[in-house]
Amino acid sequence: MKTLTVGIGCRRNASARQIESAVRAALALAARSLDEVIAVATIESKAHEPGIAGFCAHHALPLHTFTAGQIDAFGELPTPSSAVRAKLGVDGVCEPCALLALPGATLIVPKTVLDGVTIAIASAP
Repeated sequence: MKTLTVGIGCRRNASARQIESAVRAALALAARSLDEVIAVATIESKAHEPGIAGFCAHHALPLHTFTAGQIDAFGELPTPSSAVRAKLGVDGVCEPCALLALPGATLIVPKTVLDGVTIAIASAP
């Protein structure tokens, strides 16, 4: 049953291979499968990153995007980042986006960093 959303943040021009590796590693931490993922989510400014778009296309996953205002309105994050705040104007991308894409969800994998990609996974209640 598909019950997971994956929030993704990444460095500019991260490859689809880097995204795929990071997503699979984060899913493995929760002993979950890519088959359970219903959507990917990120900040609006990352929507056209080739790696994120390529990963979503390859796996036929919808990409939900959120504005900096929507992310800021989310509230306090478990692991805020001053570097992300300086670059994108928000305290984080992967955690709030994973949760915003699946209302009522909880994080089952908090921000996990691998090779310039940050991943968080949220699960439906």
